[in-house]
Amino acid sequence: MIPSKIKNLSLLAFTPIPLLVIAEGTQTLPTLYIDAQQTANIRPVTTYESPVSNLEFEPRVDLQSRNMSEAQGDVTIRGGIFESTGFRVGSATLIDPQTGHYFAELPIAPEMLERAEVFTGIDNALYGFNSTVGTITYGWSQIADGGSLTVGGGDHDLNFQRIHHGMTGTLGESGEWSWGIEAEVSRSESDGTLEFGDSDFNRTTGRAQILGPNSQTDFFAGYQSKNFTWPNMYTPPAGAFVGAIETEKLKTRLFMLNHQQTYGNSNWFEITAYHRINKDNYLLDATGFDYTAEHETSVSSLGVSGQHEINEQIALNYSAQLTADEIDSTSLVFGDFNSRSYRSISFLPQYRFNIDERSTLTVRAGATYDDSNRNESELSPIADITWKRVNSSASNDTIYLSYAETSQLAGYTAINGSDSSGVFQSNYELDRETSKNLELGSKLQRAEWSLEAAIFYRWDQDLVDWTYESNPFARSANPVDIETFGVELIGTKRWGDFEGIASYTHLHKDEDYNNDAIVGSFYALNYAKHRVTLGAIWRPNEIIEIRIDNEWRENEANALRNGSDSALFTHFGLSIYPPSIKDLELFFAIDNAWDDGFEDVPGTPGRGDQYSAGATFRW
Repeated sequence: MIPSKIKNLSLLAFTPIPLLVIAEGTQTLPTLYIDAQQTANIRPVTTYESPVSNLEFEPRVDLQSRNMSEAQGDVTIRGGIFESTGFRVGSATLIDPQTGHYFAELPIAPEMLERAEVFTGIDNALYGFNSTVGTITYGWSQIADGGSLTVGGGDHDLNFQRIHHGMTGTLGESGEWSWGIEAEVSRSESDGTLEFGDSDFNRTTGRAQILGPNSQTDFFAGYQSKNFTWPNMYTPPAGAFVGAIETEKLKTRLFMLNHQQTYGNSNWFEITAYHRINKDNYLLDATGFDYTAEHETSVSSLGVSGQHEINEQIALNYSAQLTADEIDSTSLVFGDFNSRSYRSISFLPQYRFNIDERSTLTVRAGATYDDSNRNESELSPIADITWKRVNSSASNDTIYLSYAETSQLAGYTAINGSDSSGVFQSNYELDRETSKNLELGSKLQRAEWSLEAAIFYRWDQDLVDWTYESNPFARSANPVDIETFGVELIGTKRWGDFEGIASYTHLHKDEDYNNDAIVGSFYALNYAKHRVTLGAIWRPNEIIEIRIDNEWRENEANALRNGSDSALFTHFGLSIYPPSIKDLELFFAIDNAWDDGFEDVPGTPGRGDQYSAGATFRW
């Protein structure tokens, strides 16, 4: 799978917030159409934009938020749990060795990234790292001249401000090389949609870029601090924890170097190096019970991926990542180690048959090798067969059958805490988790519509879940074997100035904890049996743009969940582009329009409704 920008380094249409001119001086957020983003809205209502904003309406993603998705959101894919989802930037997956709750802490301005892609099945096995079910992957965008200033506010004493600017120039006299620099500062604060739900966020990012005729090199540095509070954010609302107030104070520093190169006809490679430091100060205030834990993790990693074409029929796809982590913690001190190194390498040779002038059959078969200095290694086979027919430049049909195995290691919260007391109890017997995914899928793409369908069956073995017994005062880490059956349908359609996207997913699970004392699950069994999303963009004229995302779900019953197991969420956005003021956008937005109190995480109160309005001026 060649990154979109590698295919043509001159294209700017693949940036994460492409500015689509519909009239002179009028700019819009991205389109839903066919292979573009799969949510109508990008701008969040409760704070400034982040890479995870509005992922809750992405058809393949289930974002289970505490306070708001930009505060603490567990990103799950296809019924997995938060630690089975990876976040990949360039060719390297960013991890937090303490807990997957912080995987999404990416202090990167959205303008610096291409739109997110969701890798599952064989793509996740090839390009993912330490993520058994899926990977959300981002590429680095090309810097463009110009910038924007956003100010806004809303109810619950919300206010937010944001400024972004990029500039470019030529290198040398040939005109084939250029440079770019880009910077962004964002902040927000709010009292929250519930009592004791306040937040205070800040982010500062910067990037330098060198762009050649066949290459792009990016140097990035980012910092983010987030302070937020929520009742029963992690603890169950039982006993002394009824009404417990929990606070997270996070500080994340990220440094990245990325280089992309094309050569030959269809050959490319990408190398990514990063260093990430994450500090977490967790506070629990309950009746007669106070608890504080401080953690600092550091991760250094080097990743590479690419494709080398030997001839028109034969090519080699590859990916590799080396990662080393370390943790300094006041509470995770009971395990056997506090540092770990990982190694992963994937090879996937492919052979393409030309059936006729329009149809091809591609066969790929290879394996992934995962190793660590703390755990046994794992060799995982991966293979697929794909038939594709190109009818025209805007019309093609694809059918595929794939099988992929993946593996990963649990974070330090699951293996380094106390196994006999405390709010979060570890398990020293946990070992490597493995997953097997068998999938059949197809995609029909036409000039004005597209339809994707997939059926998959996944076998997870020794998946690390957080469970409780008859008394849910403390959650404990335990392995579980789960078989998951899933169906996905995703369709897009354009009718003139109206664009729509709809999806339906169904999941069914059979679980075995091999422990009769376990009676409930916080994560692995917290999934939607049926889920429908519906998004739309309507531009009735050059002045007004309306965007709406909807999600309806029916979750598996959970004894800890208060209220209904079904929910309906709506995110509405209205933009007005005054013709008298060029490059000005006035916006109004609503999150959770129906004030649905559904608990994304059982026992954790759901968010309330939020209204916001503001203005963006672009230059």
